[in-house]
Amino acid sequence: MKFVLPLAMAAFALTAVGAQAASATKTSGWISDSMCGAKHMGSGAACVKKCIQNGMKPVFVDANKQVWTIDNPDAVKSFYGDHVKVKATENASAKSMHIDSITAAK
Repeated sequence: MKFVLPLAMAAFALTAVGAQAASATKTSGWISDSMCGAKHMGSGAACVKKCIQNGMKPVFVDANKQVWTIDNPDAVKSFYGDHVKVKATENASAKSMHIDSITAAK
């Protein structure tokens, strides 16, 4: 009986963390490449496209210049170098995201 309350509290804490991690967030930023990262925020679309053609991975750069890897890179292939709005599920510990939807930012 002494273990029931701590076990229940641990289960609740893990459920809350899991629910938070699974929710999608909306944010805006830039699609860049894994070599240049935040260097091309707002410029350098040609460089981003060339770097990706040469084997670099597309990444998402947020407004704080944090670089996030993209779990599903095909979702952004029409937006290399662009300022975009995304709805994505983030994995903060891995600095990665799964893009659910993407549109050009105005």
